[in-house]
Amino acid sequence: MLAERASDGDVAAFETLARRYGPLMRAYARRLTRSFDEADDVVQEALVTAWKDIGALQDGAAVKAWLMRIVGHRAVDAGRRRKTHDNLDDQADPADRKPTPEQAAVAGSARLALNQALARLPEEQRRCWVLKEFGGQSYDEIAEALGISAASVRGRLARARTTLVKEMEEWR
Repeated sequence: MLAERASDGDVAAFETLARRYGPLMRAYARRLTRSFDEADDVVQEALVTAWKDIGALQDGAAVKAWLMRIVGHRAVDAGRRRKTHDNLDDQADPADRKPTPEQAAVAGSARLALNQALARLPEEQRRCWVLKEFGGQSYDEIAEALGISAASVRGRLARARTTLVKEMEEWR
């Protein structure tokens, strides 16, 4: 198992873990920090922490949840250090193809509405929602990553979804 080899000091095994989970870690960090640059910093800090602490990982099969938990903690730390809150809408999104002006306006409006609605959610609900919807994680994986029960994850997701549906009604 890669996590066990990495805990024995195998750099190549750790690099494989970083390549495998890096995109998910970055997407999660980006949603929590609302900044591309800050997300990259958070992921880098998380990987440094993971490399130092991988020997303490008890269950190599739980490496994904463990890495996501580290990213969550580093993102919270970054938020505490930050005095001003950047908004994702101020950042340019790289695009593979150019949307029409109408498509760009609709997408921008939807993104703005979703970002604003997510920003108003309590942090615990937002973290669960981001891990589920953007990270594609199961309830059990989210519970493991956040150190809560799967029932708590279900409740937080239900409240987050209800709030987001109400918040997004005006946008539609």
